Amino acid sequence: MSRKQSRRRFIQTTAAVGAGFWVAGGIAPRESRSALEEIRFASIGVNGKGASDSADAGNNGKMVAICDIDDQSLNKAAVRFEDAKKYNDFRKMFDEMEKSIDAVTVSTPDHTHCVASTAAIIRGKHCFTQKPMTKSIYEARLLSHLATKHKVATSMGNQGTANTSLRTAAAVIKGGACGTVKEVHVWTNRPVWDQGIPRPTDMPEVPSNIHWDLFLGPAEKRPYSPVYHPFKWRGWWAFGTGALGDMACHTVNMPYMALSLGDPTSIQAVTSGHNKETYPGWSVITFEFPERNGRAALTFKWYDGNKKVDPALLKGKKLDASGCLVIGDKDSLYAPGDYAEKTIDLLSGKELPKVEIVKSDGHFEEWVRALKGGVPATANFPTYAGPLTETILLGNLAVWAAAGSGQLTKEEKEAGVTGKKIEWDAAKLEAKNAPEVAHIVKPEYHNGYQLEPIA
Repeated sequence: MSRKQSRRRFIQTTAAVGAGFWVAGGIAPRESRSALEEIRFASIGVNGKGASDSADAGNNGKMVAICDIDDQSLNKAAVRFEDAKKYNDFRKMFDEMEKSIDAVTVSTPDHTHCVASTAAIIRGKHCFTQKPMTKSIYEARLLSHLATKHKVATSMGNQGTANTSLRTAAAVIKGGACGTVKEVHVWTNRPVWDQGIPRPTDMPEVPSNIHWDLFLGPAEKRPYSPVYHPFKWRGWWAFGTGALGDMACHTVNMPYMALSLGDPTSIQAVTSGHNKETYPGWSVITFEFPERNGRAALTFKWYDGNKKVDPALLKGKKLDASGCLVIGDKDSLYAPGDYAEKTIDLLSGKELPKVEIVKSDGHFEEWVRALKGGVPATANFPTYAGPLTETILLGNLAVWAAAGSGQLTKEEKEAGVTGKKIEWDAAKLEAKNAPEVAHIVKPEYHNGYQLEPIA
């Protein structure tokens, strides 16, 4: 299989885009330096978020191929993209159309993000992949490595990164309005799907529109059930990343941008217990971050499943269904909502200081400009989305370790199961004291799919 880049060589840039790049005077967007013709897009996954991702692609170029394991979703998308070729298997799509595709969007269940994105990147295709970038930490590190190696433009679909309000909040914190930050609290209204349930035992016939083997992809074989497709896969260890993976790339995005929240040294969870089939009904996860580049050591706490920050810490502000609270020795900043999009308040009552940010012309548009030769998108894989995804998914190591017996009483579930404190070595991608979570760090692939080495 040829891995050469597509019909045109794209001008690339090596401009670094680290955490906080777009705040406090980052590089402004610029017009492309490339005489690139119309971009030829392919979209893998065209339902749910894939519907809007493919629409964005169609608005920025020509859709030449669409791919989905569900014929109903595929045929619905074909009405919008009548000239695009239809596929159920992205591998066949690349076999037949490699030279006709310039860029790819990947909007599939979490467990196939890496295999689909890898197939694109090693062929020199620019790649936009939905959040979380991958299902596992190793896969996130791998895609970051491959994006650099193959010199492709990348972005993860955490659209809040481009929000003016989120960038403003990050700049306020980065500028020192809170002083030395000691604590970060983030909570969500997820899950809104079933968790803490056993694997189904009934084996209904696979609907004729669903290509079940292709849905499974690299996951271990199991019978079809409607509890997996089209949406509730998020709550299953085999396919999704739970409430944390679903929303933390959004809700943690602002403090990550402000405080460079990469590579915690330890993670510990208290959960309602789980059976290692689905994620728990609720989790509270504590991450400990060491000092980094002048930023003091701090504690970050994540809450899901109706667990939330202590309302007393908000000093009279309304506790939103989701949000972020950053506590410093001078002041605290509260940003309700998933993207810091509602309000930004200093709990002292002081006005927000004026800060300089670079406004984005759109999350998807940043990626399009990058693949035409502009600066990398803020949420590019190597310097932003990859490290963010690694941090988020580390929480699930601690969740796995807080499984419990799987036969907990109601009282025990309410009290919670405290798991082992995971000691993390980011350089080695290794839980130093917990070999039992190695398969969560790096999954085993099945059904003929192969996990690329990081070389």
